Amino acid sequence: MTGIVIYMRHIQNKTLQDLEFPTVLQKVSDLCITALGKEKALEILPFSNEEECNQALKETSEYVSSFTNNNAIPSHYFEPLHLEIKYLRIEDSYLEVQSFKKIHQLVLTTNELLVFFKKFAEYYPTLLHRSSTLSPNKTILQIIDKVLDKYGEIKDNASLDLANIRKNMHIVRGKLNQSFGMALTQYHHLGYLDEIKETIVDNRRVLAVSAMYRRKVKGAALGQSKTGSIIYIEPESTLRFSRELSDLAYEEREEIMRILRGLTKDIRPFVEEIQQFQEFLTTLDITYGKSKYAERINGILPTIAEDRKVYFREAYHPILLENNNAKRKVTYPQTIELNESNRIIVISGPNAGGKSITLKTVGLLQLMLQSGLLIPVHERSETCYFDRILTDIGDNQSIENHLSTYSYRLKNMNYFLKKTNNKTLFLIDEFGTGSDPELGGALAEVFLEEFYDREAFGIITTHYTNLKILANELPNATNANMLFDERSLEPMYKLSLGQAGSSFTFEVAQKNGIPYSLINRAKKKVEGDKVRFDKTIANLQKERSRLEKTSEHLKEEEKRAREESQKMSSINEKIQEKLERYQELYDANQRLIYLGQRLDDLSEKYFNNKDKKLLIGELLKTVEIENSKRKKITIKEKKIKQLEEKKIQEEVSEKIAEIRKEKKEKKEKESQQKIANKSNFPLKVGDRVRMIDGKSVGTIDAIEKNRATVNYGFFTSKVSLDQLEMVERAK
Repeated sequence: MTGIVIYMRHIQNKTLQDLEFPTVLQKVSDLCITALGKEKALEILPFSNEEECNQALKETSEYVSSFTNNNAIPSHYFEPLHLEIKYLRIEDSYLEVQSFKKIHQLVLTTNELLVFFKKFAEYYPTLLHRSSTLSPNKTILQIIDKVLDKYGEIKDNASLDLANIRKNMHIVRGKLNQSFGMALTQYHHLGYLDEIKETIVDNRRVLAVSAMYRRKVKGAALGQSKTGSIIYIEPESTLRFSRELSDLAYEEREEIMRILRGLTKDIRPFVEEIQQFQEFLTTLDITYGKSKYAERINGILPTIAEDRKVYFREAYHPILLENNNAKRKVTYPQTIELNESNRIIVISGPNAGGKSITLKTVGLLQLMLQSGLLIPVHERSETCYFDRILTDIGDNQSIENHLSTYSYRLKNMNYFLKKTNNKTLFLIDEFGTGSDPELGGALAEVFLEEFYDREAFGIITTHYTNLKILANELPNATNANMLFDERSLEPMYKLSLGQAGSSFTFEVAQKNGIPYSLINRAKKKVEGDKVRFDKTIANLQKERSRLEKTSEHLKEEEKRAREESQKMSSINEKIQEKLERYQELYDANQRLIYLGQRLDDLSEKYFNNKDKKLLIGELLKTVEIENSKRKKITIKEKKIKQLEEKKIQEEVSEKIAEIRKEKKEKKEKESQQKIANKSNFPLKVGDRVRMIDGKSVGTIDAIEKNRATVNYGFFTSKVSLDQLEMVERAK
């Protein structure tokens, strides 16, 4: 599409709720990894223009591809910096150490991603475009790294004063520990201490003094145990060092505060860039959540058509798909097509057949796509963008506004009439219900005609016969029905275009045990024409169901035939490959046989003439001829060739072994058969016999030793008894 087309600017919250869009957003939010991403994912709405939407879809598609290639996108995790950005914008404020750690992580992560997308621009062109407005910032990292170490703590050399303070603190701590150790040893030897000897109170080392020796130990009491049996005393000798250490700790805190103020002042000029980095990572996290959800539902990016068209092939309702997968239940896909010659589809048929799900599937998938989410459809699907998606689904009775279901739906239809145009997709479930069937049906028919005249795209579900007839009469509208099994009346969850569906009212009633007499009385109360019409539709639907089954069977047969053909083709290729390898082996063996024969001839010549010079000349000539046929190859190539030849040789050896085994078994079987023939039927004069491998039958005229004279009529033959088999015993 050319230019930027504004659409979906005033999306109704009702449409989002009707199509369960918030449920999808919650699932996307759960898959995001940052707190800010989770929050913003719940606020996703359809984009305001096509360019932004296309970019978001491509970004999500690229992120999905990163899960399967070798160039996985680095982590984008960060901690939100709302307060930090707020304080940076306030003069004379300063940030704590933890805040600088978060800023450092944010900038470092962003820098890595910016470099990554630039490096792998071929794989992620759209994500690179998203990041193209930003540049890596090493200055912020350098400023923070001067003050903080890799663990996020203030460095000793962050300032000269801090280095001196911490040096003195180290010295004082050493003196304090030494002094405490001496006191501990002294009072322990005197037996004044409890078994635990020492502990920590208010971050200060104290002696665990038994209460009875309280006055024996000089120092400051800082507390006691719950039972009062132990008094915690800081020895007098360490008090001076403790006070000195407290003073130094105060000076350290003051110096750190001064350093952090300076660091904040240095970082403050970059506050806008930090905010941009945060927005970039948040957007990337939302894209990540979308891509993980797409991976879960097998979502793809269909073709975005330039003309008005919706073709969802093998489309799944994503929420239903996940729920059924969790329960290990089958989810049936639907194929829906709307175009200029088929703008409106009227779906009819009995309840619980999947009409509403089909309608919601189209609406939700279209809404997801226009919000930058990939959808679970076949890769050959395509669709366009709509300015508005209008829905009227479910019983919207309003107690608060004192509106009945029908009043509410009329109010909604009035809104439809105000907003519907040729860039609108409307979805209405149970169109015209809530009032008198004839009157409500007539009004619904007028509404449908109006939507049709405005060239809107739409799908409605209904039980009204007049709407089915209207859809059949309008050139650019069509009927559809959900297929049912003609015998069990169980739904098949498949949409069939081109034919209205029967409600199977009486059939379903009969199936559920309603007496036939009552059903018959009900039929008499209905106009005969209407009953016949519904019956005709029901019969047509049953016929279509049978055809659908036949079609499926034929498709399966075609699939099996195709698979068999592919299998045979693969086998033929393998056979051809083996034949070529065996031919190479045969040629190689023939060459060796020739060389062996040639050597034998030369040996015989030398044997006869004893001419060494002639022998050497012939040998060299033979060698030169053979070498002229050789191709110079590398050691690596030679090894590969040897391995291949070895493999072929082994394969041939296995085959030869099998053949020899089979021949041996056959020979043993034949031998056993001969022995059996001999033992069971010893041959004698007059017997009709034939040779084991022959067909001609003759008569034994005489037997001498182990040979028989067989008369074939025109000639006689002497044959070994082992080669004969009985045909007919002499009478």
